[in-house]
Amino acid sequence: MKRLLLVFLLIASSLVAQPATARRATNVAALQAHAAYFHLRPVVVVGELKLLDSGEIRLTSDEVSVRVVSQGNLPNGPVEVRGEFWDLGKFSADDPRLATYDVKRSFGIDPAGSWPRPGQVTALIASAISAAPPPAAPSIRNIVLFPSRYLEQKVTVVGQFGGRNLLGDLPDAPAQSRWDFVLRSADAAIWVTNLRPKGKDFELALDARIDTGRWLEVSGTLQQGRGLQWLNADAGTIKITTAPKDTPEQPVIRVAGAPPPEVVFSAPTGDETDVLPSSSVRIQFSRDMDASTFKGRIKVSYPSAPATPPAEFTTSYLPGTRVLELKFAQPLLRFSSVAVELQDGITGTDKQALVPWTLKFQTGS
Repeated sequence: MKRLLLVFLLIASSLVAQPATARRATNVAALQAHAAYFHLRPVVVVGELKLLDSGEIRLTSDEVSVRVVSQGNLPNGPVEVRGEFWDLGKFSADDPRLATYDVKRSFGIDPAGSWPRPGQVTALIASAISAAPPPAAPSIRNIVLFPSRYLEQKVTVVGQFGGRNLLGDLPDAPAQSRWDFVLRSADAAIWVTNLRPKGKDFELALDARIDTGRWLEVSGTLQQGRGLQWLNADAGTIKITTAPKDTPEQPVIRVAGAPPPEVVFSAPTGDETDVLPSSSVRIQFSRDMDASTFKGRIKVSYPSAPATPPAEFTTSYLPGTRVLELKFAQPLLRFSSVAVELQDGITGTDKQALVPWTLKFQTGS
């Protein structure tokens, strides 16, 4: 009995010692576009609830919806939902967190079928649902929760400087300019683009945490895409300010950053054979890449003929599809093994590093 009590106390103390993940204000489009980032994070989202004939509950905002798992009565009109976001494809079928759920009824998963892939089935496990009052003046939080209300409008907001997403507040970067930075307030954050964080008597560091937490007032036009919102401040203004009187300054909360970029697809595929020597190579990434970091960090060689000079090629990166294409100056050697290496130093737009990666395939005639 004493041994069991000791084990219980050790487990309890370890749980208390672990800091809780900060709740993030976000929107349905962001949850669906960046499921890997929000998986297991506490979030707050607003929208309209709808009970389907199947018994499924959906939270809809701006024509995008997410499944909600909740008990009790559902309020009418706009609601604020607090809870934890789950990407079911990141669980295994025997995960203990699913033990209290009927996965067919709660998540639409056939327990006798194949388990969903990451991003295929998502749900918001609600802990509280309440009526959502309409937003008043524009703020970072209101913009994130109600983006369509302010879209293409010029707004002015106040927030803490977050550098180039140094605190992991957002899942990805819009990659609009070399000066893009994050502005954060309470539980919400937004990007500011096309504006250097510099003004009279100040210049803030984008890639060092020394200036995170400085308060700024920024104006710009709200734009969005791929589940992200940003203020295009090309013709906007910026100045140093102080925390609003009705918003006590919070300590900087560092949360886990977005996952690093990775290769999700290639053509040819790995170990493919009989590839035409005239083929190009296409590589798709999971996140936006900094195209400038490809230079000098890609190598194409012939492992079966090490004395053969590396193949010469040109590259082009398509940010809309996150695809890198290699076109060769001459056809590749016939009946040869080919290795395409993405070497150390290639990064995403938020400076997270791509793990070195190699594609190998075999050419034909």
